Amino acid sequence: MNAPVYLHAPGMINALGDDVDTIVASLANGRAPGMGPIETRIGTMFAGRVTASLDFVPPSAFAAPAALAAYDCRNNRLLLAALAQIAPAIEAARERYGAQRIGVVLGTSTSGIGAAEAALRERSATGTMPSTFDYRQMEIGTAAPFAAAALGLRGPAFTISTACTSSAKAFVSARRLLRLKLCDAVVVGGVDSLCELTLQGFASLDSTSPVRMNPMSAQRRGINIGEGAAVFLMSRDEGPVRLAGAGESSDAHHISAPDPQGVGGELALRAALGDAGIAPSAVGYVNLHATATIKNDEMEAHLMTRVFPQGVAASGTKPLTGHLLGAAGATELGFAWLTLARSDVALPRHFWDGEADPALPTLDLVEDERHLPRDGGTPYVMSNSFAFGGSNVSLILAR
Repeated sequence: MNAPVYLHAPGMINALGDDVDTIVASLANGRAPGMGPIETRIGTMFAGRVTASLDFVPPSAFAAPAALAAYDCRNNRLLLAALAQIAPAIEAARERYGAQRIGVVLGTSTSGIGAAEAALRERSATGTMPSTFDYRQMEIGTAAPFAAAALGLRGPAFTISTACTSSAKAFVSARRLLRLKLCDAVVVGGVDSLCELTLQGFASLDSTSPVRMNPMSAQRRGINIGEGAAVFLMSRDEGPVRLAGAGESSDAHHISAPDPQGVGGELALRAALGDAGIAPSAVGYVNLHATATIKNDEMEAHLMTRVFPQGVAASGTKPLTGHLLGAAGATELGFAWLTLARSDVALPRHFWDGEADPALPTLDLVEDERHLPRDGGTPYVMSNSFAFGGSNVSLILAR
């Protein structure tokens, strides 16, 4: 029998705030102080609305330790800001199990690409790369080894990069390390930071919106790119929330477009339900991927009605954070975790204009204050992530 694994209190930073309590308050009132327009260095033609202003992580805060200065970049500073919030739990685990028994599994899709862009701009202007730039800042695989070194951990450390499912897949890998007894605890989550490559890349696909995201609406116009980080300590030690189920699939329908029927996504949801050993009716809430793009919302709405024919409370939270890409799965799982672990946290509301797309099946979108039941039973919540190339992940948590 596979041993149960638990997720202990998260550390998070995103457009809603730079600590969990601030994020909880912002979730309740729909206030996202980091959301706003951006002027890109290439021009305003492709500028979308983005998240997480520099005020959240000022230049002097959360710099890499001196011994790891070569890795110091905005992406790693966002990661350190989230890790600092769970540092006591990590330290307690290290003292109990030893540094060699604690792993690190993180998801990212940008790493320090923004640092490389700034360095190349300086070289273009001066003919010389800045002395503070090191190629390792932008290597896609360095987030987890950097975090392990910064935390003094010596267990397995690796980074997953599968676009928008990166950090969701990290939880599946972390659970596997625990069940194989390769680790006694794992630092798991994801981080992504803004960069021109991402902004212009999504804009070239006509996927970015010049106004705030509007998922499932007839007026939806695409995503807002965001940045942030979310991390947990996962272990076999009993905690308030258990990772009850996980499902993965890869449909490889198209390099960037989802399968219109959502066949692969449905496989992931049903696999997660099977892994948790529950019927769809046991799920009390689903955090949707809900990117507010025409094709993704269409695909997700149809598969949700097939998997949950009786309906289920659901919402998309990206209008409050932007699409955090490689950090989206961990962040949205963090919101789901909060609904289970804290009685003061309502189900995240679905912020949109209320103009339902008549071409989409009707979903039970959370538009007013609702809470999971607290009297009896085991409440389950689900979080879905879908990515370019047909990568699909569904995670289920239980109180």
